[in-house]
Amino acid sequence: MGTTDDDKKTEGQLLSEKLCFDIKNCWDAASEEELKEIEYFAKKYRVFLDRGKTEREFVREALELLKEKGFKDLDILLQEKDNLKPGARVYQNIKGKSLVFAVIGSKPFTEGINIVGAHVDSPRIDLKTNPLYEDSELALLDTHYYGGIKHYQWLTIPLAMHGTVIGKDGVKQEICIGEDDDDPVFCITDLLPHLAREQMQKKASEFIDGEGLDILAGSRPYKDSKAKDKVKLRLLNLLHEKYGILEEDFAWAEFEFVPAHKSRDLGFDRSMIGGYGHDDRCCAFAALHGTLNVADIPEKTAVCLLTDKEEIGSMGNTGAQSRLFENFVAYLGAKTLDNYSEISLRQCLGKSAMLSADVNSAFDPNYDSVYDKKNSSYFGKGIVLSKATGRGGKFGGSEANAEFCRKVQGILNRNKVQWQFGDLGKVDKGGGGTIALDVANLGVEVLDCGIPVLSMHSPFEVISKIDLYTTYKGYIAFLRDA
Repeated sequence: MGTTDDDKKTEGQLLSEKLCFDIKNCWDAASEEELKEIEYFAKKYRVFLDRGKTEREFVREALELLKEKGFKDLDILLQEKDNLKPGARVYQNIKGKSLVFAVIGSKPFTEGINIVGAHVDSPRIDLKTNPLYEDSELALLDTHYYGGIKHYQWLTIPLAMHGTVIGKDGVKQEICIGEDDDDPVFCITDLLPHLAREQMQKKASEFIDGEGLDILAGSRPYKDSKAKDKVKLRLLNLLHEKYGILEEDFAWAEFEFVPAHKSRDLGFDRSMIGGYGHDDRCCAFAALHGTLNVADIPEKTAVCLLTDKEEIGSMGNTGAQSRLFENFVAYLGAKTLDNYSEISLRQCLGKSAMLSADVNSAFDPNYDSVYDKKNSSYFGKGIVLSKATGRGGKFGGSEANAEFCRKVQGILNRNKVQWQFGDLGKVDKGGGGTIALDVANLGVEVLDCGIPVLSMHSPFEVISKIDLYTTYKGYIAFLRDA
């Protein structure tokens, strides 16, 4: 008999393999068939990401997909007498900004449900209620940024306007300018280096303040020598002719400015995806498709929760701090149990489990001083498990218990889904939170679990294709086996 590789290993090497946690690169183990699946999934994601740059657009795209897959509107089904049977597929559209959907399982409602929850909003630039003004024969739009951004990153990049306007007649219009190749784009200007000596002495946080993020919108005047603010007037006239918009309509409209570029493969090897909105639409996309591809009749009901407003604290009636998720679960109970009660709801929530599908900050060697290298997540190492979130002394975060962490790890191991640990930087360097805390407050077991990202919250974030795919497979495994 010949010798094996194990025969050549020393006692210490064998002991190290047994006791130490060694995170391998997922690319090394991927078969040719898996590589094709990874590429196919990444292409689908890029298309979806470019079509869903706002929370409304992501929900709209997801709804189209759900309807194609046979999901029914739960609000309509609530008016009917018949209960939902195992295998039924239902959704609830929350004001066009959040979405919850489920595949009804074979086990009773009171034994709990399995949930994957993500958010579909991203940092951006919003318009104020009275935004359009003219200064020095330039038309500009006054803005208020949304979420945590570095202000300077949004200067001199092409921006697209995505908006929802309700006219006096009550008719809703969806407006998008800047995404098509023939569309005009917008931008926030910057100061030329020749005049920026004083500006360059400022700290990055003071380089440009929030009130300085006004968007350049036009420069051609209306042809009337007696009119005032002729550039502004011409823009209002253009908007009125094409969309019927009056200046007062800005007060109740929603206009969001996002990067106009499309997502792209990144790197010589095309192993990564660069684009706007990976946080948290990469996890939302993986959660969406993971739920769609769970068994036709799972054991426990599988639920996907996609919420709005996470980037500003999950407040409001479309955020995770609202009752939208609790209401949805109550509706499921009422439509699956003959004798539904408040106690039934509490029993269900207390026995339910969720992966909070949100991104983590991948280790970046360009900024290694803010990372704890041995507790960071890395590109190509798979889905990231984050036991605790928050900042400083775990303030404002959620922390999963040891039992649930071990359960999730066991599920991933049994399904051969590679996972890694990941904290958001060094203890006193910052931190962050997710929707985990809001769902955990209902008594649900929750663990943060998502995709590592570089340049998070910038206009051009980066993820690894194989981490996207691994996370998708991890969500399927959890929904099926938890």
